[in-house]
Amino acid sequence: MKAENKFHSRLKKTPTSAERNEKIAPPLAEDVVKDVKRDFAERQRMRRPYELSWQLNMNFVMGNQYCGISPRGAIEQEDKYYFWQEKQVFNHIATIVDTRVSRLNRVRPQPVARPFSNSEADVNAAKLSTKILSAASQKLRLGEAVSAATAWSEVCGTAFYKLSWDNDAQEAQLSVCSPFEIYPDSNVTASLEECTSLIHAKVYSSDEVKDLWGVDIVGEKVKVFAYDSAQTLGGLGYNSVIPSLVQEEKNDQVLVIERYTKPTSRFPRGKLEIVAGNNLLYYGELPYRLGEESEFYPFVRQVSLAQPGCFWGTSMVERVIPIQRAYNAVKNRKHEFLNRISMGVLTVEDGSVDTDDLEEEGLSPGKILVYRQGAAKPALMESGNIPSDFTYEEEQLLKEFVTVSGVSEFARNSATPTQVTSGVALQLIAEQDDMRLQSSVDSVKSCIKRIAQFVLRLYRQFVSGQKLMRFSDGQNSAEVFYFTGSDVTADDVVFETENELSDSLATRRSMLFDLLNAGVLSDGNGNLSASAKSKILSMMGFGNWEAAQDVAQLHIARANRENVDADHAEVLPVDDHALHIEEHTRFVISADIDSDKTARDKLLRHIEEHKKRLASPVGDK
Repeated sequence: MKAENKFHSRLKKTPTSAERNEKIAPPLAEDVVKDVKRDFAERQRMRRPYELSWQLNMNFVMGNQYCGISPRGAIEQEDKYYFWQEKQVFNHIATIVDTRVSRLNRVRPQPVARPFSNSEADVNAAKLSTKILSAASQKLRLGEAVSAATAWSEVCGTAFYKLSWDNDAQEAQLSVCSPFEIYPDSNVTASLEECTSLIHAKVYSSDEVKDLWGVDIVGEKVKVFAYDSAQTLGGLGYNSVIPSLVQEEKNDQVLVIERYTKPTSRFPRGKLEIVAGNNLLYYGELPYRLGEESEFYPFVRQVSLAQPGCFWGTSMVERVIPIQRAYNAVKNRKHEFLNRISMGVLTVEDGSVDTDDLEEEGLSPGKILVYRQGAAKPALMESGNIPSDFTYEEEQLLKEFVTVSGVSEFARNSATPTQVTSGVALQLIAEQDDMRLQSSVDSVKSCIKRIAQFVLRLYRQFVSGQKLMRFSDGQNSAEVFYFTGSDVTADDVVFETENELSDSLATRRSMLFDLLNAGVLSDGNGNLSASAKSKILSMMGFGNWEAAQDVAQLHIARANRENVDADHAEVLPVDDHALHIEEHTRFVISADIDSDKTARDKLLRHIEEHKKRLASPVGDK
């Protein structure tokens, strides 16, 4: 909600004619309100089948699995046919979703900016953009936002991120939108880029509307269905009751509708209309220049599994629901059969016993059963044994869970499959699990890359003066830097790693140990330099773990500062010459200094001085 409020801090009121784009003819406010509300109602109707599917998915994840979509277009509960029927839920869907979300939450690639060319200006611009991304990711809590969006996309199939700008703090803002809040102009467009317009509808309190836009609007009582007590899912006028969802009735609520229209020949900078009740809160151009060269919707779409030719992604939950229904049915029929065997079905002659007493107390141990003289004795009906078909069907359904969901026992139960003892076989199973998740992984990575580009473009558009940011490399090292919007010229974002699922800390350590044992990281004499030891500890996740490595890190940091400021480079008696020579040499042979021959020559002379000090038989003089 905070990020949403910051977004609207730029859109406090309806602009005057002078403030609007001159190419947009200012229509009457009541005509705009009427058109937006009509358009929203039509999009609600078109999106209704998808919304019912999302609600059904959520019910199954939360354990309300005896419900379905009725012909009337609502979620309805399924009642028992007989009072004795077992209708227990054996929820495998929740564990499948938990496993997929947990594995996808490991996908956190670090976005870096790629220079346009090898020129010094482009390289420095890319380095600045990378620092901005690192600092902004921490302020935006990008990891938490991606985790929240992933939970939505895994259950409903689709989730959205909304980018905005806070004028007061001069910072980009990021929030997560559920699919219940987004309404495209067509449900068969393949992406946001293909949508001519997009509606974001959200419920606010009347006090929030007053604070954001300065308009007094009388609120209404709205039913809100929530995944938990903090997340708003619906509440946009639907009256279908879903018992398993958290249902709240909120008073004094206002539905705010934002309609975004992409740039066209008629609206070169797009159009944004914000309506609440019968009031037009804003009318004007799109506020953010997020496209390559123009304004664009401030949204990023994430899908679990893409559907060709459809705006909405599909969820694995939809595919597993039929298997879950069948599994519940088999387990419950099996338990009913066990109840008949253990409790028994008693047959009695009419009038021979007090059936009311027998029905209430049953055949308790030591019970004296009195029956009419001359009548047949009460007897238990033969129930037989449980057919083997039940067990066979149960085992087959468990296999189908794995086949359809792609989540193996190895990933879901944290246990090795039966009859699998080979380490190579277990590694193949883990790789197959990763392969089944690859499409979802690609969507998460694409969203992170898109968000990174949008963040850089927001800073480029709105930072006019000097802005201070803090950059941390995660190894107890921090840097404070200044920049202006005109300095942010590199927004071509790539990732440092390609496969985050397999690039865990444990696998990285194992690979490093293998390289150390093979001697790949040692010098010609079989020794490790201080620089190599420091880098190895850093790659293994220890950072400045040992006190001895603190000194090495300080020497490396000083050498790096001398690399970029060769004019003030000075050889000190306390320098670790070997470390300085290694860091300076790496910098010289890279492309970072090729364009500045003067700086390169100064650094080469500096390296020669270190070599002389290192070769001196009595050390530094």
